[in-house]
Amino acid sequence: MARKPIIAGNWKMNNNKAQAKELMDGILYGISQLDASKMPEVVVAPTYTALWQVYDLIKNEPKVKLAAQNVNPNPKGAYTGEVSLDMLNDFKVKYVIIGHSERRQMFAESDEFINQKALAILSEGLIPIICCGETLEQREAGVTDEHLKNQITKAFNNISASDAKKSVIAYEPIWAIGTGKSCDAKEANRTIGQIRKVIADLYNQETADNIRILYGGSVKPSTIVEQMAQPEIDGGLIGGASLIAESFIDLIKGAMTDEHAVV
Repeated sequence: MARKPIIAGNWKMNNNKAQAKELMDGILYGISQLDASKMPEVVVAPTYTALWQVYDLIKNEPKVKLAAQNVNPNPKGAYTGEVSLDMLNDFKVKYVIIGHSERRQMFAESDEFINQKALAILSEGLIPIICCGETLEQREAGVTDEHLKNQITKAFNNISASDAKKSVIAYEPIWAIGTGKSCDAKEANRTIGQIRKVIADLYNQETADNIRILYGGSVKPSTIVEQMAQPEIDGGLIGGASLIAESFIDLIKGAMTDEHAVV
């Protein structure tokens, strides 16, 4: 069985309503010029305030899926500034990004809280994109694999094998996010292979072979082809390069393959 690649654009705190429309119009035009049979799954994650705008533009375009950048696991209540899954369902959101290093570092989100989000997302029929990654200090100390194992084990606590298969993992070395530095493709492949081994140990090899694991961290059109040539890498979670339609389309082109085979 082949894993369908994903190219997901995380817009972060960028683009008001007009800018979101301009960017999405450019992406949709670019996609219309591509061979749909070879395209990866394309995902865009706008800011909350642009969700409606983007949803309205892509609601009749099956080649693009909508993602949210975060969610609160509680169904409703006194959580000022938060957004619930019920609210995301209004916009037919398919994916929700959780555990991003910016949320972990700036907002002190714990592994346990990320697990609560994952369980809530899956219970509503949506798909979590669960981020993990190490700091430069952890990599230099040689504890990357151990750290990622701990993050993944806690994130998947009490998640069934069937739900784990549906989930997506994004490996994002923190030292490569927004820095212009990209983890060497072969090392990213090795690290993602270790993450897949953790999933196999938690569940079974079939689950590990089915789950899609993306690479994120200064992914650019100039790096995507080599990254996608690696057998363990199933696509990219893209930050800055997803904010320009032409570069995002180039990333999609770089992920267009006849088949991304399971190894």
